[in-house]
Amino acid sequence: MRRRTLVASVVATGAAAAGIAAWVRYLARRQHHWRGVLSDAIPVHSLYWREQAAKKGELLYVAVGDSAAQGIGASRPAQGYVGFLAKHLRERSGRTVRVVNLGISGARLREAIEKELPRLAKLEPDVLTVCIGANDMADFDPEHFRTEIATILDALPEHAIVADLPSFYFLPAERKVLVANRMLREAASARGLRVVPLHRLTERQGLWGVSTQFAGDLFHPNDRGYRIWAAAFTHAIDDRLRQLGGRASA
Repeated sequence: MRRRTLVASVVATGAAAAGIAAWVRYLARRQHHWRGVLSDAIPVHSLYWREQAAKKGELLYVAVGDSAAQGIGASRPAQGYVGFLAKHLRERSGRTVRVVNLGISGARLREAIEKELPRLAKLEPDVLTVCIGANDMADFDPEHFRTEIATILDALPEHAIVADLPSFYFLPAERKVLVANRMLREAASARGLRVVPLHRLTERQGLWGVSTQFAGDLFHPNDRGYRIWAAAFTHAIDDRLRQLGGRASA
């Protein structure tokens, strides 16, 4: 009897291990497929935001960021967090809004400094959101991050709305994010800039968020995920609208 129980236990363990291995292989194939799909979406999203920038508006909303600002992973560009915030601005202010999305897919802090800040310097945004740094976590260098985030923050107007980095959920990446966010908040506080709690809101989603709020590459948010990202900014945007003398009532 004991021998049968032992054999059954070994078989069950082997089956479970085989099932886990098959699931991991499936996820790897799925990620590979979706990385290609989302890569193909980059020029589509870029064209959409160039068209939006060419339109006129009573308010100018500018976004500094990376592929998340471009809305990569969403079903369409307007379903990214920048699109949701532009819609929020129109609804709360009752004004037309021109959107200039400076985000560059794949951008790290260095690319934002070299390519996005020079364009920002030529603009006078009524509303400015900044969400950058997640791509720096792959090869995280704390000293470089500290220096480069300071350079970015120094170039921002005092009304800029800065997001901390989103939760990466799992170690060791999440440990890097916590260090980076501490540096970001300290630098922003020293400059009197407002930081909105993107990390707290994404972390709160937990495993439910991991399973339901990401695109197939398991890195970029999907439409649901981007709604959470947008929610991190809305209170600060409403405060900015009140400063501008626009409607911001719920």
